Amino acid sequence: MRRALVIAPNWIGDTLMAQPLFTTLKKLHPRIAIDAIAPAWVAPVLERMPEIRDVYATDLAHGKLQLVRRWQLASDLRDVGYDAAYVLPNSMKSALIPWMAGINLRIGYRSESRIGLLNVRHPNPPKTDRPPMTAHYAALAYAPGAKLPFVDKHIQPEAAAQENAQTLPVPRLESDPNEAARVSARFNLDTRTPLVVFCPGAEYGPAKRWPPEHFASLAQFIAHSFPYARIVALGSNKDAPIAQASAERAPNVRNLCGQTSLGEACALISRASAVVTNDSGLMHVAAALRRPLVAVYGSTDPRHTPPLSDLAKVQWLHLECSPCFARECPLGHLNCLRELTAEQVFGDLCGMLLAHR
Repeated sequence: MRRALVIAPNWIGDTLMAQPLFTTLKKLHPRIAIDAIAPAWVAPVLERMPEIRDVYATDLAHGKLQLVRRWQLASDLRDVGYDAAYVLPNSMKSALIPWMAGINLRIGYRSESRIGLLNVRHPNPPKTDRPPMTAHYAALAYAPGAKLPFVDKHIQPEAAAQENAQTLPVPRLESDPNEAARVSARFNLDTRTPLVVFCPGAEYGPAKRWPPEHFASLAQFIAHSFPYARIVALGSNKDAPIAQASAERAPNVRNLCGQTSLGEACALISRASAVVTNDSGLMHVAAALRRPLVAVYGSTDPRHTPPLSDLAKVQWLHLECSPCFARECPLGHLNCLRELTAEQVFGDLCGMLLAHR
């Protein structure tokens, strides 16, 4: 196989969880060139992956068919000569472009009656028995039903220790110190002082968001123990009101949500002394950039989508009602996050900041 096209997921975190698939394809086919089609808000992550050659950033809206636009893009791809396409989202419309482009092998998971659109279809595991996302995507590099030669050492440490077991590569992004310096200068951030990044948002819903007052309390602990540290909040426009609620309680938090592109956010995270984040796309970015981070979990399960880094600490109360995987707390109390205190998070964060003095 010489050329492959990837239809990337619509979310930053899922796209990073797919990187071990790209690494596996490179291992199985050393001369392969991998290109990707991705939404514009995800493309900067793929551009920082060494396994990806070119990225087609699209303006395709989430949840819309946009058949003419897909046909136009497929027409542009017909003459490239792709041997295979890996369709990572489960939707029917995500499989249309490789089919319209006439790519011979169209590989993905069974869903939404994609018979014909995909001609190599893997069985989709039930939600009650889901493997780690990294393993879920990496399995597409092999034939459906094949015995997989790898395990995820972060999820299955005992299996990873077995003789001849291959561990799944973890996501890694490339960073450019010059880019980090330029972005820091743009926002008047002194590169000589420690930078703490807060990522208070989570696209999925409120049940994944640590309360703003807890972020504010954490900022006050940082101000008392590390007065020279600077704190910035990063995220999208939607996250700006959440970050502002923290900044109003803790003036040492600078709210940059919605003011940076994803590429600029990646650049700032790459020079952070520590990151505090919900289970979100930026959590996976921080892990892939190998920054020390504290990941706060509520309604989701760190055993399924953990930050894949040995520099990460997970804070999860694991209450009887968690994980529920709901967008909003079905019981109305959000105890899984409200009872997770700033003191607990600062316990992990303090060690990280002391190590980077």
